[in-house]
Amino acid sequence: MVKITIKDLTFSYGSNKILDDLNVVLDDAEVLSLVGPNGSGKTTLIKCIDRILKPEGSILLDGKEVQSMKQQEIARQMGYVPQSSSAPLATTVFDTVLMGRRPRISWRVSDKDISKVADTLELLNLQELALRDFAQLSGGQKQKVLIARALAQEPSVLLLDEPTSNLDMKHQLEVMETISALVKERGISAVMAIHDLNLAARFSDKLVMLKRGVVYAAGSPDELLSEKNISDVYGVEALVMRSLDKPCIIPLRSLNGGAVCMT
Repeated sequence: MVKITIKDLTFSYGSNKILDDLNVVLDDAEVLSLVGPNGSGKTTLIKCIDRILKPEGSILLDGKEVQSMKQQEIARQMGYVPQSSSAPLATTVFDTVLMGRRPRISWRVSDKDISKVADTLELLNLQELALRDFAQLSGGQKQKVLIARALAQEPSVLLLDEPTSNLDMKHQLEVMETISALVKERGISAVMAIHDLNLAARFSDKLVMLKRGVVYAAGSPDELLSEKNISDVYGVEALVMRSLDKPCIIPLRSLNGGAVCMT
């Protein structure tokens, strides 16, 4: 179980400040969703936590500074799922997921590693694709395989950048239900950047609402997903109702004029 503490975090690309003085705390066995419009810093924050980017300030895992950790230790602690694979993988689905075991493999692949990959493929209903070429999969299938690869690491923290962006409705729910169940059952933490406010409301314990690189508000979905906050952060007039005892957001129109659809 790992607690994440972010203190006074700032990140810039040259003179362009992307994140400004962020302070966020995530306890174990919680799902934290980063929400906000495009360009608000969600993906950048995910990459800072995973040490892909080097920010100013402090990111602590159970009190230990991430910047002082060795890469192998980070790989054992954190599983990162990008929006898409940055390079084509000329491997089968099984071998792609097996790559997630690399931080835990010593000299050779063990029976335990093979079993863990098989269990993970079954968990995400990917077993029928096990021998398929990863490069030939659909965008949604690839996304689920990348999630499986991260889960095969057995991480204490899952970092997910738009995990449902390429998925249809059924697979969006399947992935979010799986992540939520794993967080509760295994006591791990999950941080995800997500656009769909209704999915975030249903499956998150905490939200951090970002606007232009700063924390506009942080708290539970019930606290944050108000008509005023959505108007202030997104520039959208929305109706917030209740469904399954969770906030349900119905976008009505852009405040710059015209009807909108929230995706």
